[in-house]
Amino acid sequence: MSTTEKLSNDVLASWANEKDGPVALHLKQKLISVEGERSVVFPPTYADIGYNIDQIADGTKVVTIDSVGSQANRIEPIFKRDKDGNSAENNPFASLVPQIDIEYASHKTVSIFEVGHRLGDALIRCVGGTATDDRNDEFDLREAAQHAFRQLLDHNDFTGIAKIAPTSLVFGVWDSRDTQAKVPRILQSNIRAWDVTELHRSAQYNPPLDYSVLDVFGEEEKAKQEGDPKSPLAKRGFVHVPAGKAHGGVIANGPIERDVTVNLVALRRLVGADAEKLRSYILGLALVAATAPLDPFLRQGCLLVPDVNSPAQWMVVERTGERKPVDLNKDIALKFAEVASKNFGVGPSYKVMFDRDRAKEDAKKADKKSKTA
Repeated sequence: MSTTEKLSNDVLASWANEKDGPVALHLKQKLISVEGERSVVFPPTYADIGYNIDQIADGTKVVTIDSVGSQANRIEPIFKRDKDGNSAENNPFASLVPQIDIEYASHKTVSIFEVGHRLGDALIRCVGGTATDDRNDEFDLREAAQHAFRQLLDHNDFTGIAKIAPTSLVFGVWDSRDTQAKVPRILQSNIRAWDVTELHRSAQYNPPLDYSVLDVFGEEEKAKQEGDPKSPLAKRGFVHVPAGKAHGGVIANGPIERDVTVNLVALRRLVGADAEKLRSYILGLALVAATAPLDPFLRQGCLLVPDVNSPAQWMVVERTGERKPVDLNKDIALKFAEVASKNFGVGPSYKVMFDRDRAKEDAKKADKKSKTA
């Protein structure tokens, strides 16, 4: 298949459903800081270890710039409708999936696409029954989610999850605190920087005034607390405070690379009452998510864009290991997803209410388990 050949819906559907079809789609995308190559980039910091830097056999140091989980949490909100509910006009992705909004604390809402553990999140267990947005049926999200997970465990049927929260099948879900149902990711993405040099930085805070001269406190108190970042006056910004050696980012002597993989083997293991339509639907959502433009602002000091001098190329990976370039883009992905979602039938959207009593009930369960452990 040449790089100029457009992928048809029939070809994409065959990838979702043909038993001996290709095993994956893969994109290796080179990224670059907006400041240019060999600029300082700030990775995420983790408790106890700081930057997640690994040294491989040849001595090369590799740092995580964005983990699989973080990438999923950045991508998933592309399916969220806008505040005015004009999903078709302003966000064509929103019409591909059910919209579940959870209202709490005086009409504030959070979308299921912003919930870290998706359908397996604690918040899903803490909502009450309510009416749908587009029908007058009563709906209990907690019970519906549990039923969908049981449907998977007892009957190996993924349909229930796909009707309520299909992105849980795209990005993976684990109901670790209840049924233990677990679904692997169809789509995964991560960003790493290669051959990195770690930097450090220090700082010094200088107050704009000498508050001791103004009799806010005395010279003796100033001398006692100045230079100690834990002192009361330092914490309030009244005295000079030096900041010691801290993380100062990294310089990537090698490339900064984003790897995106669509696991077609895992996709074809999704089964249900109408398995072919189900798999095509989830593939459509995965392709939309995989081809959506990257949000470049990962964190302070980490603003990355695609390297125009190294264009990325989608590859389809065959069972033989052969890699073939394919012309996959966001327009092709959306076209396929729109047809697949219509054929499968997108589940209804709901607005549900946070239930404090259910949350307390669930929290007590956790407390009981900790006491018996």
